Amino acid sequence: MGITLRAGPIAEVVVDVPPVNALRVRDWHDLAQAVQAAGQDPGTRVVVLRAEGRGFNAGVDIKEMQEDEGHAALVGANRGCYRAFAAVYDCEVPVIAAVHGFCLGGGVGLAGNADIVLASEDAYFGLPEVDRGALGAATHLARLVPQHLMRAMVYTCRNVTAHELHAFGSVLHVTPRDELRATAMEVAGRIADKDPYVIRRAKESLNGIDPVDVKRSYRFEQGLTFELNLMGAGDEHRERFLR
Repeated sequence: MGITLRAGPIAEVVVDVPPVNALRVRDWHDLAQAVQAAGQDPGTRVVVLRAEGRGFNAGVDIKEMQEDEGHAALVGANRGCYRAFAAVYDCEVPVIAAVHGFCLGGGVGLAGNADIVLASEDAYFGLPEVDRGALGAATHLARLVPQHLMRAMVYTCRNVTAHELHAFGSVLHVTPRDELRATAMEVAGRIADKDPYVIRRAKESLNGIDPVDVKRSYRFEQGLTFELNLMGAGDEHRERFLR
C-alpha cells in the first residue's frame, strides 16, 4: 500500500492509501517523486496514474491537519499538493489519469493536470473546498469544465459525472470500472508506439503554448487558503467535517 511506481515503457503510478485515498503530507510527496522518477527514466514513454480502492482520490487527509496543534501539516499538505500537481504537469512524457469512483479536491488537481483523462462509469469529480473552509484546484477544474460551470461547482460544491465530462471532451473514454485499467493501457500503448523523442517534444510544446500558468494560478489560490486559516474559517469547517 501507499504510492507504487511500476517502471516500464508504460509506467504505472498506483495510489493505494486506505480507506479512501485521502493523502497525508508524505503521500503527496511520494506521489510527486514517483511521477518525476517515471518521467526522468529514458525508458518511459507514457505514465498511467491510477488508484486502488473505493475511489481515485479524496484529497488531503483532514484528520492529519486537525491532529497537528500548529500549522506544519497544513503547510506540508499545501506544498505536497503543489509538488504533486506540478509533477504531473511537468512530467516529460504524457500522463494518463484513470479515474474511478470519487475524484475530489486534490484528485481534481491531479486529473486536471494530466494530459488525458479516462474514467469509469461510476466516477465523479468535485471540489468540496468551500465546505472545508479552503480554496484550491479551481485552476485544474477549469481544465475539465467550462468557466461558468467551474464557478458554480466551486460556490456550491456540486459534483459532475464522468459522462458530463465526456460530453465536454475532457474525459476521453468512459468505461465499466473493471475495464478502466485495460482501456488506459490501450490508450497508453498507442502513445508508446510513437517515436519517444517526438512524444517528449510534443509534451514540451503543448505545455509551452498553454494559456494558463497552472503552477502560478494554483499558488494564488493557496495564498487565500492561508488567509482563511489565519481568520479561523479553515479550522472551523474542518472540525465540522470531522464530527
